[in-house]
Amino acid sequence: MKMISQKTIEETVVKLFKKAVTTLPEDVVSALKRAYENENNKIARYNLKAILENIEIARKKKIPICQDTGLPIVYVKLGNVEVENLYESIRNGVKKATKEIPLRPNVVNPFTRKNTGTNVGYRIPEIELELIDEDYLEITVLPKGFGSENNSALKMLSPNEQDKIKDFVLETVISANGKPCPPIIVGVGIGGSADYAMKLAKKSLLRRIGEKHEDNVVKKMEEELLNIINKTGIGPMGLGGNTTALDVKIEYADTHTAGLPVGVCIQCWAARHATAIID
Repeated sequence: MKMISQKTIEETVVKLFKKAVTTLPEDVVSALKRAYENENNKIARYNLKAILENIEIARKKKIPICQDTGLPIVYVKLGNVEVENLYESIRNGVKKATKEIPLRPNVVNPFTRKNTGTNVGYRIPEIELELIDEDYLEITVLPKGFGSENNSALKMLSPNEQDKIKDFVLETVISANGKPCPPIIVGVGIGGSADYAMKLAKKSLLRRIGEKHEDNVVKKMEEELLNIINKTGIGPMGLGGNTTALDVKIEYADTHTAGLPVGVCIQCWAARHATAIID
C-alpha cells in the first residue's frame, strides 16, 4: 500500500483553499446568473450584477471573492490508503494557505479574542473524518464566512411536531433577513442528536445547486421551502426582490423516539468549497 506523504496533503490543502476562495463552483455562478435574468426588481438586479462582476474579477485576478475568507472547515474521506501525519498535514496546509494566498487570519481564542494569525488554533481547523471503503483519500474544504454562520439556529422540536419544521426554517431565514448577504443557500439537518443535526445542515451545503434529495418526502420539503422563502421578498442583500435563496438543501438521520432536532445553517451567495481526490 502506497503512502500519501505529508507534503502531498499539505500542498493539496493549499491548492483547495486557493481555488475555493477565488473561484465559485459553476453551479453557484449559474444559479446567480439565472436569478439576475429572472429578476424584475431594479435594485435586486443591480446587486446581482455587482455580485457577478465581483465573482469574475476574483476569478481572473486570483484574489479572494470576499474579505471574510472564513473559518477553515475540512471534510476528509479516508479510504484504504496510508497517510503520513494527516492531522498535522491539514493544519500545516491551512497555515501555508493563510500566508501564501493570503487568507484573512480569522481564528481567535473565544475568551481573550487573541488572534492566532495562522487560521490554526485549538481544535481548529474543524476536521470531519469519514471512513470509506475506497482506495483513495478525498479532501473537501469549506471556508465558512461568519456573516452567514452567525444566523445558524437549532431547535429541539417535540416528536409530533413534524408540521413545524418548515415554520422553524422560515422563521430563521426571516430573522436573518439581509445579514447573511442573500441570495443565500439554506442547509437544513433533521434528526440525529442536537450537534449531529447541525453537522448535517452544514454538510448539505456541499451538494450542487438544483440537486434534490433522493427521498421524495425530503425533496418535496426542499422545493416547498425554497418557494416560500423566495416569497418573503427579502431579496439580494436584503433590499427586496424575487431571489432570497438560491436553493434549500436538507439532510436527515434517524433519531431518538423522544426527539426531533432541526438545525439550520445559512450560507451566503459566496458558497465556497473545493474537493480533491488523492489516489
